[in-house]
Amino acid sequence: MNDTASNKLDAIEIETGPQPRYSVIWLHGLGADGNDFVPVVPELELGDLGPVRFIFPHAPVRPVTINNGMAMRAWYDIYLPDLVRREDDAGLRESQRTVEALIAHENSRGIPTGRIVLAGFSQGCAMALQTGLRHPEKLAGIIGLSGYLPLAAKAADERHGANNRTPIFLAHGTMDPVVDFERARATLEALEKMGYDVRFKTYPMPHSVCLEEIHDIAAFLREILN
Repeated sequence: MNDTASNKLDAIEIETGPQPRYSVIWLHGLGADGNDFVPVVPELELGDLGPVRFIFPHAPVRPVTINNGMAMRAWYDIYLPDLVRREDDAGLRESQRTVEALIAHENSRGIPTGRIVLAGFSQGCAMALQTGLRHPEKLAGIIGLSGYLPLAAKAADERHGANNRTPIFLAHGTMDPVVDFERARATLEALEKMGYDVRFKTYPMPHSVCLEEIHDIAAFLREILN
């Protein structure tokens, strides 16, 4: 494990073996950091895939309106509990450029975009969808956990055809008090309306991750990384 930087963004990296063939860029949620999902790597048990590089970047520290302006790690500002009536368009796009820089950095290290997965939890899920739908080269897949599609009204016009057929795994807890389950349903409906291949899984849990979900993520990764 080591810390690295791409476009001034610090990240934790874990390689499951030398000379990795695939990269998974995993984006954390509001107020967390890259350490949040490091323990998931061994639980995925992906040894049969060969070496994989996991990248867990730390979001910048910024004031978050919904938390009384407290400064914390956040990919963008959040104004209201419903998340979507008023959105931080500029912040979302700024972080999108940062995630795109991470993808480009992996390209420069010999990992083609077709072997890169964007994954994220909560705010990180929103960033994985925000970036993945618009990225001009086809990704291996997108994983969105306990999150939602941001700037949904603009997604159809702004998406790039390169990822129209990119498989998407969405997972959500049916008892989530942070990102309401209806946000997940609205995201699924919006993505399906645009023609995306979405695998949608639900679990009887709050705003968290469960072991069954990790097993489902592992199965998805084995399916798309080959």
